[in-house]
Amino acid sequence: MSTISLESTPCVLIVETDEALAQHVSLDLKESGYDTIVVHDAFSGLRQALERSPALVVVDRLLTIGESGLSFCQDFRSSGARAPVLLLMARDAVDDRVACLEAGADDYFLKPYRSDEFLKLVQLYLKPDTPSAEQLRFGDLALDLATRRALRNGRAIDLTMKEFELLKYLMEHPREVLTREQILENVWGYDFVGESNVIEVYVRYLRLKIEDEGEKRLIQTVRGVGYVLRES
Repeated sequence: MSTISLESTPCVLIVETDEALAQHVSLDLKESGYDTIVVHDAFSGLRQALERSPALVVVDRLLTIGESGLSFCQDFRSSGARAPVLLLMARDAVDDRVACLEAGADDYFLKPYRSDEFLKLVQLYLKPDTPSAEQLRFGDLALDLATRRALRNGRAIDLTMKEFELLKYLMEHPREVLTREQILENVWGYDFVGESNVIEVYVRYLRLKIEDEGEKRLIQTVRGVGYVLRES
């Protein structure tokens, strides 16, 4: 699932105001073979993220007064950074899940902190890429499953983890109308629908990246149902 290529020991940036929890998480990661950087505020976290390019960022949703993990994610993504981000959250309400994803986080981990479950989630995101020549193709759009990049008309397109997973799911089911429920379940693994517009947000991101000026729209909206990958 990782969007990056790991050539050395992966480094995890931890942004957590609770120093005891931060050290606990750091120790668990180090014992599992990862390097860590620990900071306790969003400003330092963003600076370290941009300077050190960690393989994964773990950030608490609740930071100091005037800061939040959500605003950190937004600033991190605005910088163009593609590393996966995991949010530590105390609540599991639908609104919290949606806010997490819309801010640019890839996933979340629900408190209280549990070492084994947390490390399994980290391993999913930091599993080394396996060499593969396999590609998915639809018209002039190709998706390289090894590099997790899209290619259109010779133009390489970088994708975040969830953008890749969404495009991959659409390309695995070309010309098939996929409901919002199917997309949420297969891309995010959640069964909530409610008022969430997270799919619309990510479809917009994908369209901006894969549909350059003059290129045909490939991701079509089926009003009231979902989306389909087909040429207009």
